Amino acid sequence: MLTTIGDKWTLVVIATLVAGPRRFTEIQRGIDGISHRMLAKTLRDLERDGLVSREAHAEVPPRVVYELTPLGRTLLDPVDGLVRWVGEHGRTVLANRARLTL
Repeated sequence: MLTTIGDKWTLVVIATLVAGPRRFTEIQRGIDGISHRMLAKTLRDLERDGLVSREAHAEVPPRVVYELTPLGRTLLDPVDGLVRWVGEHGRTVLANRARLTL
């Protein structure tokens, strides 16, 4: 479970979906550097774990919408805590890295 949540792209995708449902291309445009393949895999993993729902609409062209589930929304508070921790301690961590890599 921690592997999925700690994945490079998972938290970024979750953050993108906080504002509400998004189509695949909207999510991809909102995340610099994520490939089509990696976004598809991340969304599949999140859907498998019940954190994101996928709704396909039978239209031409097909429309697929992704949204955080109620379970996925329960991650928002812990993620917010992590973001605050990085804000408070991130510079110290980076300084430690720089000091030890010289």
